[in-house]
Amino acid sequence: MLRNKPDEDDYWNSSKCNAFTFDDDDEFSQLKESKRAVNSIFVTDDEDDDDGVEKVSWSGEPVGSISWSIKETASTHRTTGEGRDYGFPKIETTAQIPSLPKQGSSYSLSSLFKGRSKLGNFQVLSDSTNDPSLRSFAPELRKPKSEYKDYISDWSPEDTVRRMQKGKPYSLESFRSLKDKLLLLDEAVQIHDGNVITAVLIFLKKSLSKEILFRELVSRQIALQHFIHFLKEAGEQKLLLELLKTLGRTEDMALLQYSEHLNIKDEVQRKDFLKGCISLPFSVDDASHVQDHYTLLERQIIVEVNDKHLEKAGQTEIFKKYPRKASILNMPIITTLYYSCFYHYGESEGTYSSPANIKKTFKISDKQYLLAALGARAKLKAWKDVDTLFTTKNWLGYTKKKTPIGFHRVADILHKNNAPVQVLQEYVCLVDDTDLKLNLASKYKCHDVIIDTYKDMKDRHQLMVYRCKVDRSSPEERKIDDILSNTQIRWKN
Repeated sequence: MLRNKPDEDDYWNSSKCNAFTFDDDDEFSQLKESKRAVNSIFVTDDEDDDDGVEKVSWSGEPVGSISWSIKETASTHRTTGEGRDYGFPKIETTAQIPSLPKQGSSYSLSSLFKGRSKLGNFQVLSDSTNDPSLRSFAPELRKPKSEYKDYISDWSPEDTVRRMQKGKPYSLESFRSLKDKLLLLDEAVQIHDGNVITAVLIFLKKSLSKEILFRELVSRQIALQHFIHFLKEAGEQKLLLELLKTLGRTEDMALLQYSEHLNIKDEVQRKDFLKGCISLPFSVDDASHVQDHYTLLERQIIVEVNDKHLEKAGQTEIFKKYPRKASILNMPIITTLYYSCFYHYGESEGTYSSPANIKKTFKISDKQYLLAALGARAKLKAWKDVDTLFTTKNWLGYTKKKTPIGFHRVADILHKNNAPVQVLQEYVCLVDDTDLKLNLASKYKCHDVIIDTYKDMKDRHQLMVYRCKVDRSSPEERKIDDILSNTQIRWKN
């Protein structure tokens, strides 16, 4: 419904809140100077009159609403000639722009934190103001006195440790003397909680000199182990080295320095670093491993440079047929041996890339060498090389197949590399255990091995059963028929 202009004026003038007017320059200047202040809107102080007049905030919401802020309360406070009135301000007919109260003014808790609704009930107001300039008017509410002990008590080491364990508030700053700090550490060790022990150790690390801390940890082995672990996890290598040196643990100190090679990305720099580590005070076994590590990386660098050049030139058959999938640098010794058996098998022992040279230099056992070489040559389908690996000659010149890993494992590796049946059955036949031999022969479909085994066992019944499993008119069926028709064989009953 549309109103005419006089009606509109009456409507807006009848509102509970009067808006600011910016026509008066003095009022505008006063507002600009007091821009954080809110307009005081006064209401009749007759609280018993139910005249429908509500106390309102600057936003127009009732005093009892949740959005009433302390900022508004403080800003609408006024002083009179008779003294300060700590109640809520009254609404007057004329809007005024008061200045902010002086910081020297004092306020009662009821006037700052409680608002009275129309029904006269008091409720706590939400502290919604974030203006730093007004925080002095609204101090934070304190916790109940029953909770003061969580923040102001002077706890003993035992009480402090228990609170730490239970996740309650605690403070370690009150432990200032060395005696109190050590009592706190001992109490933490007594409850066997690693998190508490570590927290106390971090406090001691910050508040004690390292010389005193190291000296006291010597007699506290549990705390010492926790501290060493913490320094490792935190990456504080320098302090950890100083601690190990103080403890006289030179071997651990050497191993810690040696582990730094993992952070060196450049292979040449890593090789030089490993060369410097050789002189560190390792144990006999560790010194041997560090020496081998340096020697291996040195050779890997030489082989990598050479093979990369050969592959790029494209004149070597093995690299053309089987391009390298990865660099050999920083690979383990067994991987390096496999690589050598794959790309450099048959080279003379004088070259760094020769499998025989690697086996001799790093004292690789026959079993390890055989497994690496068998896998590499079987991958290349080099069955003659595989046969050579197991063929030996005695002093009379007779040849014999022999292996330190068992022929059942040889057959398994060959099968995984898709060896033909003719190659597989040659090694399945060499398995000593009869039941294992039959199982492998059945698994790999080595029919001749099964037939010959039953023949050697003179088991006519098993031959007849197996005859039903082979294909009709196949060479296997004819072979079984020939054996069954041989009258010279004395079959078992």
